[in-house]
Amino acid sequence: MENLISVIDWSRAQFALTAIYHWLFVPLTLGLGIIIAIMETIYYRTKDQKWLATTKFWMTLFGVNFAIGVATGIILEFEFGTNWSNYSWFVGDIFGAPLAIEGILAFFMESTFIAVMFFGWKKVGPKFHLASTWLTAIGASISALWILVANAWMQHPVGMEFNPDTMRNEMVDFWAVVSSPMAVNKFFHTVLSGWTLAGVFVVGVSSWMLLKKRNANHCYRSMRVGGWIGTIGIILTLATGDGSAVTVARHQPMKLAAMEGLYDGAHGQEIVAFGILNHDKRPGDNTEPYLFDISIPYGLSILATHDANAFVPGVNDLINGISFTPQGDTINTVSYAERIAKGKEAQTSLEKYHKAKQNGDTAAMESHANELKANFNYFGYGYLNSPEEAVPNIPLTFYTFHIMVILGGYLLLFLIAALLFAYKREITEKARWANLFQRLAIITIPLVYICSICGWVVAEVGRQPWTIQDLMPNSVAISDISAGYVQTTFVIFAIIFTALLAADICIITKQISKKSKENLDTAK
Repeated sequence: MENLISVIDWSRAQFALTAIYHWLFVPLTLGLGIIIAIMETIYYRTKDQKWLATTKFWMTLFGVNFAIGVATGIILEFEFGTNWSNYSWFVGDIFGAPLAIEGILAFFMESTFIAVMFFGWKKVGPKFHLASTWLTAIGASISALWILVANAWMQHPVGMEFNPDTMRNEMVDFWAVVSSPMAVNKFFHTVLSGWTLAGVFVVGVSSWMLLKKRNANHCYRSMRVGGWIGTIGIILTLATGDGSAVTVARHQPMKLAAMEGLYDGAHGQEIVAFGILNHDKRPGDNTEPYLFDISIPYGLSILATHDANAFVPGVNDLINGISFTPQGDTINTVSYAERIAKGKEAQTSLEKYHKAKQNGDTAAMESHANELKANFNYFGYGYLNSPEEAVPNIPLTFYTFHIMVILGGYLLLFLIAALLFAYKREITEKARWANLFQRLAIITIPLVYICSICGWVVAEVGRQPWTIQDLMPNSVAISDISAGYVQTTFVIFAIIFTALLAADICIITKQISKKSKENLDTAK
């Protein structure tokens, strides 16, 4: 048992390490691709060489980031087979389909047109080159779509049926998988957050060049495009975040409770704007959940249901199976203890089904199959030993969620200020606070990355202990491997990914420094 727990923890740590490093490259690719495409579109329409020079400057940085992002992404997909083989077997028919489409369609699309984008300036016509740049940017978003569809299915499994003969979940409705509210909101929220990050990156790099008094015209051009894309991105990210909150409240209420550190829900539930958790708090005890908090009345009810008076269940309510309608009627009375019992019944029915199959008893097979189907929604709970095991890490989920929200609000204000700075050049160049804003813009680059990573931590940690929500906990999804193997590969990956990140930062900063000394008002 100790080795099993160690394998689970190290496998989770390795996957988290790979995912976080990979995500350091992805959002910049998603957003910077759109920014470059817009800049080249302006060049195509105006034939102004300064826009060509600006496009090529940012295209170089895009290429470096894209190449290293691909390397980490390939390793991430391989880990499903090496560390999570039981998961891959259990849902391979469903989970594999979006990833296969991503590899065949989106990845080949990107790899084809990115070559034209970088090396085709003098080999293809301007219109075809512009189309290649747009197709590269669109291909990156399509690639993200299929990966996020797969991830959303893990958060809210739909469009499938369990086949007791093969012991696998099989897809019965591809469109349900692709168009589930969880998938739609996750796609737009993630891609648009990439626009925000890239916008901040462009503003920050341009501000560094302004501090060095290099290529001011190029910097202001870049800040206008980056500022607009970033502002549009953060506004739409906040809007899709609202949709994500509604889907989480509906399909993952325990995650929502963890995001707010909410143990006992209420009608007209307030939302914590800022708070410090009581880390000694445990489900079912009488201690206060917060050491300090500043809350907004009715906020969580509005966020989760768009109804100020709606009841939002907390951790204790969910464990006890208690929820209420706006009229005060009790609903959803399946407690976690009952879910565990029903899950064990489903697993027993599955065992009896296979015994009946071996004996050729078709009547018993049908009976046990019906029992399995009746309780299958709670199948994964049968692997839990207590209701408390279904509660995620509340402090980590709570703090990362609130850091994300606070930084999201800051980024909105920052990007609006960046647009004012870029469009009021005659004022900002003479203002005493110009240097202060430029330094703030540089500091904001790591802040937007922290905000982005916090979003993924909330999404993944908040649904623990589930690999597939309600169907498969981590303890069942892992491969039959030794903890030592996972520890060794964890160290190797940590060294490789850190080296890749260091190389990425080193190459990008050198390119920025080198190119900033050239005349970026004239293309070469």
